[in-house]
Amino acid sequence: MAAAPVPPRAPRASGAGGAETPLARVRRARRIHRLLAQRYPDAHCELDFTGPFQLLVATVLSAQCTDKRVNQVTPALFARYPDPAAMAAADRAELEALVTPTGFFRAKADSLLKLSARLVDSFGGEVPPRQADLVTLPGVGRKTANVVLGDAFGIPGLTVDTHVGRLSRRFGFTAHEDPVKVEQDLAALFPRRDHTILSHRMIFHGRRTCHARRPACGACPVAALCPSYGAGETDPRRAAALIKGPAEDVATESTTTPGRTTPGGTGRTGAGAVVPA
Repeated sequence: MAAAPVPPRAPRASGAGGAETPLARVRRARRIHRLLAQRYPDAHCELDFTGPFQLLVATVLSAQCTDKRVNQVTPALFARYPDPAAMAAADRAELEALVTPTGFFRAKADSLLKLSARLVDSFGGEVPPRQADLVTLPGVGRKTANVVLGDAFGIPGLTVDTHVGRLSRRFGFTAHEDPVKVEQDLAALFPRRDHTILSHRMIFHGRRTCHARRPACGACPVAALCPSYGAGETDPRRAAALIKGPAEDVATESTTTPGRTTPGGTGRTGAGAVVPA
């Protein structure tokens, strides 16, 4: 006989009108993080890279593409263009051919050519370790900048991708859709030193358990602390069947998606533009 579903527990209401107080929210958020750390002790960036430039390029390519596909493309790409100077001088048609499997190849190749040229012209051919500088690069926004800062430079940053945003709302950490506001709300709940690993753990959880369409609530380690318990399958056995494997095997928006596409983009033809995020 299957075990009984985990009963939902609403966040502790200790403020006026039964609302969760800021202190109660901080405590609940950090308990959730500790439970995610136990479930995903090996959470990490799943893009393959060596050094800041490779991670920057891989992150740009990961827009609307799985990490698995990006990791299949980058070895040949970096063998041909190992540094910003080489990529800035690349033949556009050749570069487009190399990145075609990642989708939106024209927009991505254009971003890679322009950001490489900017690195050569403005930063001595090096990726700058400052968010204010990174976001000046073509195709790079706060999300991509935080990926590079956190995983290439060890500078804590919150990567608010589709998974982190979705889980933040389901967990009751924020009510916002705007990634910048979500980032601000998360920063108020967690110490800065935890920002990078928190992002990875939430991304792992979003890819493996707390899916967009059918979350596996009955197999979730934080079910008792989640105000959205019951949004998905609560039966433990059926929920366990929904758990997915490594992120690179999940055909969803990449963890490190650096942008969104404008309406009309298909990913198969290379049409559409990638908007920095």
